[in-house]
Amino acid sequence: MGTKSELPGSVEWAWAWQEQAACARAERRLFFHPAGERGRTFEARERAAKRVCASCPVLAQCREYAIQSRERYGVWGGLSEDERAALLRRRRTARATEAA
Repeated sequence: MGTKSELPGSVEWAWAWQEQAACARAERRLFFHPAGERGRTFEARERAAKRVCASCPVLAQCREYAIQSRERYGVWGGLSEDERAALLRRRRTARATEAA
């Protein structure tokens, strides 16, 4: 282990965007569906979560965090689980095409 002066220091700055997020003041359950939720109830909850995201000042940071960390559940950065997965697939395809 190095000396204190060699350590990287605080990384709080990397997470500071979360304090500015619109969802920080919203009900957490709005962004994560309960087990068995389906149909209109699921769609209505997800739309409501995305409305919160639409006005969020840190939407881009949140979205990129969720994609980079492979968040599996919930609405992050205005995208659902399926939308994030599709975006990741498109990015992989684009990278593979560029590499070829």
